[in-house]
Amino acid sequence: MKNEKFIVIDFDSTFTKVEGLDELAIISLENCEDKNDRIEQIQKLTNLGMEGKISFPESLQKRISLLKANKKHLKPLIDTLKKQVSDSFLRNKEFLTNYADNILLISSGFKDFIEPIVTEFGIKSENIYANNFLYDDEGNIVGYDIKNVLSQEKGKVNLLKSLNLEGDVYVIGDGYTDYEIREAGLANKFFAFTENIERESVVEKADHITPSLEEFLYVNKLPMSISYPKSRIQVLLLENIHPKATEIFKQEGYNIEFIKGALDEDELAEKIKNVHILGIRSKTKVTKKVLENANKLMTIGAFCIGTTQIDLDACAEKGIVAFNAPYSNTRSVVELALGEMIMLMRNVPDKSQNLHQGIWDKSSSNSFEIRGKTLGLIGYGNIGSQFSVLAESLGMKVIFYEVVERLALGNATPCKTLEELLHKSDVISLHVDDRKSNYSLIGKQQFAQMKDGVIFINLSRGFVVEIDALVEAIQNKKVRGCAVDVFPYEPKTNDEMFESKLRNLPNTILTPHIGGSTEEAQENIANFVPTRIINFINKGDTFGSVNYPNLQLPEQNNSHRLIHVHKNTAGILAQINQALAKHEINILGQYLKTNEQIGYVITDINQKYDKGIIETLKNIPNTIKFRILY
Repeated sequence: MKNEKFIVIDFDSTFTKVEGLDELAIISLENCEDKNDRIEQIQKLTNLGMEGKISFPESLQKRISLLKANKKHLKPLIDTLKKQVSDSFLRNKEFLTNYADNILLISSGFKDFIEPIVTEFGIKSENIYANNFLYDDEGNIVGYDIKNVLSQEKGKVNLLKSLNLEGDVYVIGDGYTDYEIREAGLANKFFAFTENIERESVVEKADHITPSLEEFLYVNKLPMSISYPKSRIQVLLLENIHPKATEIFKQEGYNIEFIKGALDEDELAEKIKNVHILGIRSKTKVTKKVLENANKLMTIGAFCIGTTQIDLDACAEKGIVAFNAPYSNTRSVVELALGEMIMLMRNVPDKSQNLHQGIWDKSSSNSFEIRGKTLGLIGYGNIGSQFSVLAESLGMKVIFYEVVERLALGNATPCKTLEELLHKSDVISLHVDDRKSNYSLIGKQQFAQMKDGVIFINLSRGFVVEIDALVEAIQNKKVRGCAVDVFPYEPKTNDEMFESKLRNLPNTILTPHIGGSTEEAQENIANFVPTRIINFINKGDTFGSVNYPNLQLPEQNNSHRLIHVHKNTAGILAQINQALAKHEINILGQYLKTNEQIGYVITDINQKYDKGIIETLKNIPNTIKFRILY
């Protein structure tokens, strides 16, 4: 029939993540002494042929001669390849099955192992075109059918000519032989498939680069398993976030831009355009002005504990979900606080500085053990409570002050007032959150209430302590040892000069906001936050969000998932369900949760539905955002 659309798909490194002959070599040469050398030669020949640097017949003939394979090796090869089907093909099995009449699998590989793989995805045997092995009486692979057009130069081109397809032809592949079909004028477009491998010589000749099957389906307005190609999701990562985060987002198929430093408001307001996912740490401020330019932003990941740098209310009003990492760096912060406490009790900073200046000051004056001393913790959350356990195990008495009722661990004792804690403590360590009531929590009055010669540590927030009051307390020896890791203003990059009145004070440890900056903590955060973001993008999960109602739910098969975000007003759910009923759409599952600002509804519906429902749901009054997940 004329005007039909035919889709020609390659097999090796397109339908599967690997090259079939390369994998067969690994299996068949297992017991060969020169195994590694032969495999390396075969892989090199594969790439040369795929890049068009040697003729395909030469590449194929030389690889077969190196294989030493037998028919018995095909079953383990097929088992291996079934586990190596490309992720986007796995996700779109339904499309491949439904469009099987118009899908041609054309490969320079071998039908012996291709057919058992692709027929499981609905592709018809009669639409599979590939080479065939030749075997001897013992089942050894001794060659291939040289009469098969696909074993010859321009094999795919000549095959397409012989098929004489009447209609539009689109080619999806990763090799030069796939491009040759387009070059010969036998295809309308060549889509370079880069999900598994990107060959520069092939990509530069493509009509369109397709990092996944979804990209091809999206461009050609064909049905796919998800609502938007993952390769089109733009991720912006700032402030030198751990490479593990980049790796996770890349594995998911997202498009990533990485910037080492922070951006100021104007820079971010410009950069945020067309970004779907933003990753930051503590220095970047996501303000209302920034969010006004965030035309596609879906979610923000704070790769740290605090979220005061993000206007969470403005995010909620725009339907933007924010996540943080409340636990991932707890141990790192505690260890730094513990180490600094011991160093300050022993007056180590001054002793070290004296030695650097050539002064030998061997003395026990003002040097004490921590055993038997009282540690006062202001804030008894994840960090404070863990610090409590470790300090007590070292022989300290632990007291704490917390505005929220907390279960005391070990023998730690709560104080009724902050003043009580200040009076009793030999060491005071701050571990409070970023709520507004903690601004200037410790000032001149609070220092006056402390013991003379107290050790003071702040690894929480820079705005918690009035710096002038702290400087005065150090200078008049009310505080005889101080450690500060956070400051009211912090440089945006490592190139900016750090200015503070705390510099060059006695027995004072200053660190550049590194409480959670260990390799372990940053890797934990880089695993935790992207996982939350990906679960939100893929399933609609908001579990762990700091500004959205928290919902966590299973993925549904054979259904569509609709996400509706609205202002928290009465009657929205009823309007959603009335609209679904009007369009005769069956609800398979529904979940609703609200907070003070917004309502969040997830509805799973039958696969077949009237497309008019989309506009209806978008136009319900007080709707903030609507999207289809899959």
